[in-house]
Amino acid sequence: MEKTLILGLVLFVASIFNTTTDSHSLTVKVADLQNSKGTVLVALYNRDGTIPDEHFKDYYKKKIGEIVDRKTEVTFNNLPQGTYAISILHDENNNGKVDKKFMLPLPKEGVGFSNYDDFGLSNRPNFKKASFNLSKDTVVEVKIIYK
Repeated sequence: MEKTLILGLVLFVASIFNTTTDSHSLTVKVADLQNSKGTVLVALYNRDGTIPDEHFKDYYKKKIGEIVDRKTEVTFNNLPQGTYAISILHDENNNGKVDKKFMLPLPKEGVGFSNYDDFGLSNRPNFKKASFNLSKDTVVEVKIIYK
C-alpha cells in the first residue's frame, strides 16, 4: 500500500513538471529563382486576414534565406500545431518590401505564397487559400512567381 502511494505521488509530481509541448518544424524550400541576387524573405502567418502583407508587418515569424544556386531553404522550429500560411519575397535589392512596377500594382521582384502556382487580380492571395495545417514536421515547397 505504501509503495503504491509513493508511486502514485511520484507519477503525479512528474506530470506537474512535464511541460513537453507538441511542437513541430516547418522547412520552406524555394527553387527556380530567376537569379541569385539579394535574399529571400520568408514570412509565416497564423491568422486570417494577414495575407497579402506587402509591407511584412502582420507575420507570425519571419526569416531571411540566403540564395545559393538560385534556391534557398529556411526552417522554423518549435511551432505549435495549427494553421499557417507562407508568403515569400525574392528581395533582390534587400530593402525588405515588395517593390511595384511603374504605374502597375504588380511586383517587380518575385513573390510566392503557399498553395499558389499563380496569382492576379481575379486570384488574389489570401490566408484561407494559402493556409495549411501543421501537425507534424513538414517540408513545403513554394513557387516564386515573377510578373
